[in-house]
Amino acid sequence: MRGNVFTYTTMAWLMAVTLMMTGATSMASSLRLDDPSAFAGRWQATLTGHNDTPETRSLQDKPSNTCLVELAPNQTLGEGTECLAAWLGEAPISWFPEPDGVAIIGEKGSKIAFFSRQRGSVYTKKLDGGLVITLERAPQ
Repeated sequence: MRGNVFTYTTMAWLMAVTLMMTGATSMASSLRLDDPSAFAGRWQATLTGHNDTPETRSLQDKPSNTCLVELAPNQTLGEGTECLAAWLGEAPISWFPEPDGVAIIGEKGSKIAFFSRQRGSVYTKKLDGGLVITLERAPQ
């Protein structure tokens, strides 16, 4: 009986390790990292309250609520940096794509914001105070 216990325990550990390894491999292959050129260009950033409806968001055209942000092809930020800095509390200097969104990097080289992909070309970042920054591809 003692020999069987060792065998069952060993088999359980081997199965667990195998599942973890195959799960990690399949997870990594399911997350696709977009090329930075897919994000380069002008984006409209909108600061809204958590409970704002799409109709109220479209009416918000105040300079303090909306700005155009340029994600440059060399992964730096162009115009609109001041606007994001005011909302994030730190000046952003660069960006990079992640499998499920876009990361914004601050002057010290650390990630200061992550914009999560919602649908299509819409990304959001929830701020501590309950406000939401929405990034959408600006009309050409």
